[in-house]
Amino acid sequence: MKQSFVYIMTNKYRTTFYIGVTSNLSKRMAEHEEGKGSKFTKKYNLIDLVYFETFTDINQAIAREKQLKNWHHEWKVNLIKEQNPTIETLDY
Repeated sequence: MKQSFVYIMTNKYRTTFYIGVTSNLSKRMAEHEEGKGSKFTKKYNLIDLVYFETFTDINQAIAREKQLKNWHHEWKVNLIKEQNPTIETLDY
């Protein structure tokens, strides 16, 4: 079964977050870095991957993405810090 990913990207100051879903994380990150991601990521220079979750069901990934998009900024920071305490850019 194909994997899906929910991911969070941020800028170098770690002040703005973008949450997305994809079935190919490395390809999607390359698209964002090339400015081919969303207009929002391009506008705010959100190219650093700081968090992701893996799913086997795309519907679960989409539901999780929607859930996280409704979270407060502080909740997102705390979630990221659970897996990535220093909010470093992750390899993918």
